[in-house]
Amino acid sequence: MKIFKILNTQDTIISYAKKTIAEEARAIAYLEELVDEEFSNAVQSIHKSKGRVIITGIGKSAIIATKIVATMNSTGTPAVFMHAADAIHGDLGNILEDDIVICISKSGNTPEIKVLVPLIKNFKNTLIGITSNKESFLGKEADYVLHAYVEKEACPNNLAPTTSTTAQLVIGDALAVCLLHLQGFSSRDFAKYHPGGALGKKLYLRVSDITSQNEKPEVSPDSNITSVIVEMTEKRLGATAVTQNGVILGIITDGDLRRMLTTNISSFEKLTAKDIMSPNPKSISNDAMAIDALEKLEENSISQLLAVENGKYAGFLHIHDLIREGII
Repeated sequence: MKIFKILNTQDTIISYAKKTIAEEARAIAYLEELVDEEFSNAVQSIHKSKGRVIITGIGKSAIIATKIVATMNSTGTPAVFMHAADAIHGDLGNILEDDIVICISKSGNTPEIKVLVPLIKNFKNTLIGITSNKESFLGKEADYVLHAYVEKEACPNNLAPTTSTTAQLVIGDALAVCLLHLQGFSSRDFAKYHPGGALGKKLYLRVSDITSQNEKPEVSPDSNITSVIVEMTEKRLGATAVTQNGVILGIITDGDLRRMLTTNISSFEKLTAKDIMSPNPKSISNDAMAIDALEKLEENSISQLLAVENGKYAGFLHIHDLIREGII
């Protein structure tokens, strides 16, 4: 009986979860039908503006507003969050002449919104409303209305903001992505706003940023084995490049040394670097992105690459470097 109850509880939880997701998915899918010329005009108004986007709301809509602000700022559209309650107690000073204000409210009729909207209109700023009710106070007063209609909340009591806040978030994402396209915002631009963390490093970190910090083990093709071992030991990268006049001829790794010891133990002292090196090692441009280096390492199932600059040996990149930098 106890096992049956646990299974029944699990089935019920899974059922509720799937029902919530399905209800919100249907609501989001319906938003596609509500995107019209007014949405396009609102996007163009923001794009042409010389000011910022001020996004405001109350309650859960205020939380959604902060996320939309973050998305816009990271994709090249300057945005500022202003809480609707704080706005009517002094924060209206945040709004500058050329700013565009986006007000988010499911009902469009909350007391704070009814106080705030006329004040924004008095400032002559363009007002964009995101609301589920186009016939609301906000819907009628806004210069542009982005219809975030939802039939009901996923909450079984139809009270807790769930589907409605998801719809608001999706409308905000659609705004940000449209603006991103209009601005020609590239991955290189994105990296400027995300310099920290693994994401930023994938977008801006180059092989040269890593090789410049590493040792640069290097021997000539005629170097004896003792010199090779000393170079590899001192530089502590587990390998060394074999070069002539700066041009890479081969690579010697720890594995090459072990294989040499098992096959040439009697003539060890007579061997030179060219005798045990692996010719034509995998290399990459020193100017290449680090993420491209990772792809090359994975494709060839190797742990290090030699970096090349202007046809000459520039340094070593090891997979451990990429792990340390958070690329992996």
